[in-house]
Amino acid sequence: MGTSTLRQLSWDDFDRAVQHIAARCAGRRFTGIHGIPRGGLCLAVALSHRLELPLLADARPGCLLVDDVYETGLTLEAHRQLPDAQAVVWISKAEPQWWLAVEVTSAADWIVFPWEDPEAAARDERLYRASRGGSPC
Repeated sequence: MGTSTLRQLSWDDFDRAVQHIAARCAGRRFTGIHGIPRGGLCLAVALSHRLELPLLADARPGCLLVDDVYETGLTLEAHRQLPDAQAVVWISKAEPQWWLAVEVTSAADWIVFPWEDPEAAARDERLYRASRGGSPC
């Protein structure tokens, strides 16, 4: 399974990710920003302010669709065919194909975002790894 790393991101990391996404999307016109619940919501709110675009309750054609992490692709895949939309994630555990990523990391990494409780995240990681035959410690 490879070496697992528990990586805690900070609010400064968050600010840099928002700045990176805003700069990358500066030349495009979007109908608004939709954040995939839960992790995409923080990014969506920050980007809504930064890019002066409305925060959308639902994904729409032409929107900027954001999420915290691309892991299995299931959450983003549901929006893949949305016309003129652009999907972007903070962390991708796979090489980006039709979505953009601020950073690409190993699938073995366990990411703790600034809005998450570190103790709960560490416990979740242990349970997740144990459920897949990995070491529970």
